[in-house]
Amino acid sequence: MVIKSVNLETVCGITSAIPDNPYCEVAFAGKSNVGKSSLINALMNRKSLARTSAQPGKTQTINFYNINDAMYLVDLPGYGYAKVSEEVKQKWGKMVERYLQTSKKLKAVFLLIDIRHDPSANDKMMYEWMVYQGYAPIIVATKADKIKRSQLQKQIKAIRTGLAVETGTQLIPFSAETKQGRDELWALIDSLVLPQETVHDKMNVSQSIGGQDI
Repeated sequence: MVIKSVNLETVCGITSAIPDNPYCEVAFAGKSNVGKSSLINALMNRKSLARTSAQPGKTQTINFYNINDAMYLVDLPGYGYAKVSEEVKQKWGKMVERYLQTSKKLKAVFLLIDIRHDPSANDKMMYEWMVYQGYAPIIVATKADKIKRSQLQKQIKAIRTGLAVETGTQLIPFSAETKQGRDELWALIDSLVLPQETVHDKMNVSQSIGGQDI
C-alpha cells in the first residue's frame, strides 16, 4: 500500500465507546516494550506518529490510525507491564476484550513477540485468549536485526513451539530498523482489507513491471 495520508483518528480509553468505523481494521497486540509503536511507525513511514518510549506501558489506550481513508491500523495497549496495578491490568484487559468482541470491521490480529526470547507466560496467555475469541493471530517476530542471521530459524522455531501455534499460523520476522518484513506485512494487510479485485490488479501490475513495488 502506498501511504498517502495517516491520521490518528480515535483514541479509546477504558470508558470510551468502541467506534463503528467505516473501513476495515487490523489490530496489533504485544507485551510492553516489544516494539509495537516502532513497527506501526515503520509501516506508516512515519518516525514518531505512534509514540515510542524506553518506558514500558506507554500505550494505555486503543489508538485507531486512519490510513488513506481506506483502512485502520489499531494499536492495542501493551500487556505484562509489572509496575501497573492489577486493577489497571484488568481494566485494560476488559477494554481489549470489548474491542475484539464488538468491532464489526476487524479483519486480523497481529501478535508481536520479541524474536530474541522465548514467548513469556503472558504471550502464551494472549495467544490462547485470541484463539478462544475466534481469531487466528498472525505472529510478528520483532527486533530481527538484534540477532544473527544464523539464529533466525532457531528463534522462529522457539516462538512456534513456545506458543504451541496452530498449524498454518503465519509468522513474519520484522525489524523496524532495517524494514525487514515490512513489504511482506503490507502485502498481507492489503490482502485482508482491500477488495480482492484490487489486490489482484496490483499483483498483475507488479508482475508486468518486473515485480517492483508500486
